[in-house]
Amino acid sequence: MKRIQYHRYGGPELMQLEECELRAAGKGEVVVKVAFAAINPIDWKVRNGYLKMVTGKTFPRAIGSDFSGTVTSVGPGVTRFKPGDAVFGLAHIRDGGARGEAVIAPEAFLASKPGSVSFEDAACLATPGVTAWNGLVDKAKLTAGKHVFVNGCAGAVGEATVQLAQMFGATVSGSCGAASMQRARDRGVHSLFDYRTADLSKIRDRFDVVYDTAGTMKIKIGLGLLRSRGVFLDIDPTPSKFIRAMVDRRLKPIICTARADILDGLARAADEGRLKLPVSEIVPLSDGIETLTALEHGRKSNGKVLVRVN
Repeated sequence: MKRIQYHRYGGPELMQLEECELRAAGKGEVVVKVAFAAINPIDWKVRNGYLKMVTGKTFPRAIGSDFSGTVTSVGPGVTRFKPGDAVFGLAHIRDGGARGEAVIAPEAFLASKPGSVSFEDAACLATPGVTAWNGLVDKAKLTAGKHVFVNGCAGAVGEATVQLAQMFGATVSGSCGAASMQRARDRGVHSLFDYRTADLSKIRDRFDVVYDTAGTMKIKIGLGLLRSRGVFLDIDPTPSKFIRAMVDRRLKPIICTARADILDGLARAADEGRLKLPVSEIVPLSDGIETLTALEHGRKSNGKVLVRVN
């Protein structure tokens, strides 16, 4: 099989589309023939070595997390899936491999793809949806009637957050670029602010949840927008933020943490038409390195960029 991989941590020039032999699925693991893989910023953060304390020093390493496809085999102990099942999900951060013809993922990192959802749309859901769920449900305990502010509401995690918050009965306000405001309005975002021109610290409303899905909001501003007992969710966790969060319980750094119940919840939301992320571009695997490099270097996209694999 072919996959995009690299032999040491570093820049995009290290990526190669190479032949490799995929190992057999271990206990609790599933082998999936990849249909589509979504590009996420975490892909190049891992390759650059930002998370090497977690990802280790074994090479070559495959790149890519989010995918959709069809199960080809399962390891010992797997009960939720069988060969032939259509699935979506994400690879474990230690392994990666979504940008390849086949990938191995933990059973708990997968969900059955609803028949009403295309493989393209399903490939977009995992990391944005799980990250949104981790914040809104796991950390903020969001309930109906709450008011949520989403900084970066037109990005992938931001759009997932908007849709899930509305699904749980919340009112949503947010910030994004001027070019994305109409799309945010179409999503039902209540009050909108242009992050380039608006001083978010001057917003007069107060919110039960402020979710910085763009990783650009200063903690002081986020905390200042909260109602009593509100929480500020920060998508850009650092050691200093975790230390501060131990003192100020309103601050909750978010790390994308997949579970079967979350993936199943995302599948239901997508099946019901409550969760869908826009796809702006689909490229073949042969163009995956060039496209990922361009996005890493700042090229903007108006939605998710997918790699067509099989």
